[in-house]
Order: sequence, then C-alpha cells, then structure tokens
Amino acid sequence: MSSLDARELEAFLALAEELHFGRAGERMYLSQSRVSQLLRSLESKIGARLVERTSRRVRLTPLGEQLVAGLRPAFDTIVETIDEVRGVARGICGVLRIGFQGTANDQVMNAIALFQSRYPDCATEIVEMPYSDPFGPVHRREVDTAVVLMPVQESELVTDRVFSKQRQSLAVSSRHPFAKRDALDAEELAACSLIGVHGPAPEYWRRAQAPLVTPEGRPIPAGPTVSTLQEGLATVQADRGAMLLCYPTADYYGRRAVTFVPVTGLQDSFLALVWHRNHETARTRAFSQALAAVVEAAG
Repeated sequence: MSSLDARELEAFLALAEELHFGRAGERMYLSQSRVSQLLRSLESKIGARLVERTSRRVRLTPLGEQLVAGLRPAFDTIVETIDEVRGVARGICGVLRIGFQGTANDQVMNAIALFQSRYPDCATEIVEMPYSDPFGPVHRREVDTAVVLMPVQESELVTDRVFSKQRQSLAVSSRHPFAKRDALDAEELAACSLIGVHGPAPEYWRRAQAPLVTPEGRPIPAGPTVSTLQEGLATVQADRGAMLLCYPTADYYGRRAVTFVPVTGLQDSFLALVWHRNHETARTRAFSQALAAVVEAAG
C-alpha cells in the first residue's frame, strides 16, 4: 500500500466530524475541491469507499466509521505528542485550561500564579465546572486538568495530587435547631435531611457528598437533590434540608440566612488534581509541580 499522507488523514477526520465538505475545508483552510481530492487519494490507498456523498447529505460508510474509531485516538495522540515536544523545545507554551468545583482556593490560585511566573509563554484559563459533573469536563477535554473533591475512582483519570485536608461543616437554615449549636456529632445527621447531588456524577461520589447512613449505620434521610452549590445553599436557606460542605467552601459561600456548623466524626474532605491519563502533557505536569511547591510551602 502506498504511504499514507497525514494531510489526507486530517481531511478525512475533519470530514467525519463535519459531514460537510465545505465546513471541513474551512477548518483546514482548504478549498472544498482540495478536501475531495485528499479523500479520493486516501480511498484509493485504502481500496474502498469511506464516504458516501449525495446532493443532500454526506455520511460515512461502515468502513469509514471503522477507520474513524481506530484512527481518531491514535491521531490525537500524535498531535498531542508533537505539541508537547514542540512545547519542550520552546519552553512550556500554549494554553492550560484548569477546572475547579465551587471555589478555587488560595492554594490553587497561588499555584496558578507560580505556574504563570515560571512559564510566561503559557496562558491559563480557569474554568468553573458543574458541581454535579466533577469528571465530565476532563473526559470531554473541556479542561486539561481539574481540581475536584475526593473521592476519585475513575480508572481513566490520574489522581496526581491530593491536598487541602479540611473538616466538614453542615449548612443549615438559620431557623434550623442545629443553627444554635457550636458543633455536631456525625451521628446527629440522622436527625436531618441531607441535600444530595443529581446529574452525571458517579454514584460513589454523590454518596460521599451526601451519605445515606452515619458512621455507625444510622439512616440519614435523603433530602432534595441539586446540581450546583448555589442551588444547594438556596435549598438550605429555604429550610428544605441541610448540606455537607468543607469548611473553606462554607466560609466562602457564607450568607446571613445560612449557618455552618462543624461536624465531628466524619472523614475530612480533600481536593485532588486530576487529568486524563491519555491526554497528559508537559503543561499538566508543570502545573502539578507548581501546585506541589505551593502545598509544600504551606506545610
């Protein structure tokens, strides 16, 4: 078989996503006829049709679908590897997208500042992620790395850095009987309805944020479910349930009608820096090193 041309593969993948020769050409800064030419050349080397085109639509043949499924991960890996090597040659550059849940705490912000001082040619974008979808943006490559609440049991994610050990607090309405307490024991959670999380977050993660039983096994009533922290706090304020939050988040979102009461007897909360193991880059590793330096300096 004649040697394949990277431009042919790139044109085919663009066409597979756009299903439109004109839009595929615009993505590659090529004319529509040039995309057609590259596709015909690739099909000639493969020995079969990869795309069916009529006056109304463009679609992949079964063989074309098979080629996309096998080619896309490998092609992305090649592109990422070239970008990474180019970045090392030039120094860390490009854009690093950093996701966070709820609040980007001082350690994260200090790590971003340190990273930017070390690598001024690399821009950083800070992206707030849905509370109810802690891992989705990483899987979908909407962010390069993310700071998420533990636990993390995703086999495709690298849990590189665990930090920010914090006690947990219970957010209750100022009208709730617990609002006058200085502290609570975890077993007392059986006397309130805990606000849970709905959405794409995995079950184990949602149960960690809103457990169904106390450490000794007493049932905890399930309250309403929410998808954002703001929804949760509004639900607390309406006295429709209570919500477990780590202390810094509780302090940051403090509001007059909501009281945060420390809870003893629960495991402390932790944050983790994660990224997809198939999309690791020099930028993600460099940010992890910056975060490690900040965490170590903080003791």
